[in-house]
Amino acid sequence: MSEAARKLDHDTIWGVEEDLSVLTFNLNGETFAIEATVVQEILDLLPETHVPGSKPFVSSVINFRGKVIPLADIRLAFGMDATETTIDSRIVVIELDLDDEPTLVGIRTDKVNEVTTLPKVASEPPPSVGMRWRADYINCLVKRGGEFIIVPNLHAIFSSRKERTGNAQAPN
Repeated sequence: MSEAARKLDHDTIWGVEEDLSVLTFNLNGETFAIEATVVQEILDLLPETHVPGSKPFVSSVINFRGKVIPLADIRLAFGMDATETTIDSRIVVIELDLDDEPTLVGIRTDKVNEVTTLPKVASEPPPSVGMRWRADYINCLVKRGGEFIIVPNLHAIFSSRKERTGNAQAPN
């Protein structure tokens, strides 16, 4: 991903705003944040129905208020190992506009932390070198205290996964 494309993704999430209201959560010891405006609800773990032949990234569905929605484990998109659920594990239900259609998706988390505000001045596009994850899956990194908060590019993650479902391979 070029420097210009990384800057465009970074500028897209912030727009003209100086602060971004987000929900922070943990995945494998890393802190992530998603825009609070896309969050519909935070749920305790629910019974999951495995979908045979699906990608590990979205291998099951849940019943959310009478609707069947995919349950995604975005840690797999980032190449992280799946982990066992704990008492702190939660599902964050978000609504994204995918292919010009509002789409509900559940995201499995290790722990939901807080709704907070992140300042634009503390954010920067992901570096082009040294990242262990795909740069196009990250909108920006925000420095807070002694840590970085990762703001994932959910549109890139879910769009690329959706495009690949047409030529999915059988699970091992």
